[in-house]
Amino acid sequence: MSKADSDSTDFGYQRIPAAQKVERVGAVFRSVAERYDLMNDLMSAGLHRLWKRQTIGMARLRPGHAVLDLAAGTGDLTRLAMRELRGRGRMVMSDINEAMLSRGRDRLIDEGVLGVEYVLANVEELPFPDASFDRVIIGFGLRNVTDKARALQEMRRVLRPGGFVLVLEFSKLYLPGLTPVYDMYSFHVLPRMGQMIAGDSESYRYLAESIRMHPDQETLRDMMSGAGLEDCDYTNLSGGIVAVHRGYRY
Repeated sequence: MSKADSDSTDFGYQRIPAAQKVERVGAVFRSVAERYDLMNDLMSAGLHRLWKRQTIGMARLRPGHAVLDLAAGTGDLTRLAMRELRGRGRMVMSDINEAMLSRGRDRLIDEGVLGVEYVLANVEELPFPDASFDRVIIGFGLRNVTDKARALQEMRRVLRPGGFVLVLEFSKLYLPGLTPVYDMYSFHVLPRMGQMIAGDSESYRYLAESIRMHPDQETLRDMMSGAGLEDCDYTNLSGGIVAVHRGYRY
């Protein structure tokens, strides 16, 4: 790889200087923050709620656990995790985007979800000591990270021995007959929906492109192993539209 290649990264289908990605992604999520929850429901026909419930079920949380929710957006996974903790333990909700984190905090407080810590942080440079958490969860956020390998290493670093990372992310369909329909929806319907609902087609075009550029199931599993996580595996959901990856620290 040339130095030029190593200093650039994907932004959807574009190649941009790596130093610009955080701000470019931040602009996308600042643009969509106000309609983020509505668009999630419309884009997935409500399936994202099922995927998140399944992820928290796989987390095997219990009262007393310390849990870190990264790229937490408006807090869906945090809210579900808090139910499992039952008022005992530690719940940290973190995002790099202040607009998303603020919206998530306001939403959870309005819903009566109290006792959550809110931390503005970059997944690649987590502001937590080693071995701080029993579970680290990231839902639909890893594909927006500039240096995924470094982010995965940071997730492992803050895990306690015996804990594990869960990565919920869009993935690669294993039912090839659905691909043309999925592509039509992603690149034609989704941007139009974004324009009508959120007044922003380009941000949703980026989101569709970022899904296609994200590593497939086997590649991400190997990346997690390369970051030092062990017994890495994954579970496909909805035909591989999304997958939940898991990796342990022993």
